[in-house]
Amino acid sequence: MPAGRILLSALVFLPLLARAACTSPTQPLNEEGYVKIGGIEQWVTIKGSSCANPVVLIVHGGPGNPMSPYAAKLYGPWEKDYTLVQWDQRGAGRTYAKSPPAEGETLTLERLASDGNEVASYVSRHLGKQKLILMGSSWGSILGVHMLKGSPSQYAAYVGTAQVVNGTGTQISSYAAVMAIARATQDQDVTAKLDALGAPPWTNPRNFGVLRRAVRKYEGQRTEPAPKEWWQPEAQYATPQAQADYEAGEDYSFVQFVGMKGDGMASKVNLPALGTSFPMPVFMVQGADDLLTLPHDTRRYFDSINAPQKEYITVPRTGHDPNQPMLDAQFKLLQERVRKLAL
Repeated sequence: MPAGRILLSALVFLPLLARAACTSPTQPLNEEGYVKIGGIEQWVTIKGSSCANPVVLIVHGGPGNPMSPYAAKLYGPWEKDYTLVQWDQRGAGRTYAKSPPAEGETLTLERLASDGNEVASYVSRHLGKQKLILMGSSWGSILGVHMLKGSPSQYAAYVGTAQVVNGTGTQISSYAAVMAIARATQDQDVTAKLDALGAPPWTNPRNFGVLRRAVRKYEGQRTEPAPKEWWQPEAQYATPQAQADYEAGEDYSFVQFVGMKGDGMASKVNLPALGTSFPMPVFMVQGADDLLTLPHDTRRYFDSINAPQKEYITVPRTGHDPNQPMLDAQFKLLQERVRKLAL
């Protein structure tokens, strides 16, 4: 085991709850392992250069696409100024591998949001922090808002990226935008495929995947690509078994999201119905060329929000998925507006 790394296994979990991980403000953190969350063991990593730094809990997208295998390449430079917490959600990544869902088990927003708030509670106790910064992207932005609504006192601020507002509404807006591009560019292939689907809502679980591929095609023509090396997993996540577990969790979570008859978690997403008042500052960072969560939808939701402080940032040459301009904008926001809220 490398020096300075603590494995949070089932054997050492209870003693860790009894004491804080940080014995001095300058102590670095490099922890990873399973923590009992929501009655099952879930994978959590905690990394940063100093216990004195604010903590950012990153809620991954997908669902089923943990960022833990790629975090060092994407967020490694942030560890100088922040303690970063990655969490493989129930049904995803290493959590799926260790605690596979029972046959017929259904994921719900309520269960996942409760898990997320339990992770936040654990991290706060373990690190001796009163409040965390919550950051969610895409699916993680849905879950993030549900977490805020369920336990607002745990969070100093929220940073939403590629913010989803309404599950069916997002698909309708995306379908219309992509179809408009396909027709304007006389792209017969995409036009024919989207015509065959018809406009959402859908009952066929494959339809969303067809739309997502078209979104990626057109965003690829308009945005700055992410470096390919970003998506090479770290060694421990790159074994054949780890890759198989990741893909199995991704498949499971996707079906839970769309549902076999259009009745999955996506159909139940309606963030305005949760209420638009937030007791913590709210920030949104939006790709200007995002064709899945369109800027006009996220901006309308943002404008309806009541919060002590709020800011909406648009990032040019950026789509739904992370790239360097998006990471730069997020980090700039953290440094200039958010960091001081969690100190």
